[in-house]
Amino acid sequence: MSRSKRSVEPLELPEFCVDRNLGRAVPAHLIALGWRLHLIADVFPDDAQDIADEDWIRYGLEHQWVPLCKDGRIKGKEHERRPLLDHSAVLFYLDNQQLRIDEMVRRIHRAQPEIVRAVGRKGPAAYAIGELAIRRTWP
Repeated sequence: MSRSKRSVEPLELPEFCVDRNLGRAVPAHLIALGWRLHLIADVFPDDAQDIADEDWIRYGLEHQWVPLCKDGRIKGKEHERRPLLDHSAVLFYLDNQQLRIDEMVRRIHRAQPEIVRAVGRKGPAAYAIGELAIRRTWP
């Protein structure tokens, strides 16, 4: 019997850099589910309140962490997309900012296999995490 040339090994879950707009509860639940996360509020002074989006995104990418946030408007600003271009990286965000914590966690965790595959394809790209799937929204 011939083996398929496609690998069936599971892809490794990358580390993520999490924007403060996801709060602390969402990352805590994801960490409990096995996600490897770094909160920018833990990395930068003053809970990262004065850190520009392009700065935390660049910092995360320099550490090979994938940016994860709640607000997709980041992808609409050239200076905030610049780190994604410079690093051929991807960014993920929730497609709805009004979700309850449990729903945010459910959507992100359910999308884990798709997220891992998208990270493997590299970028630059931005993906919205929706109720049933992720979708590329930029470029």
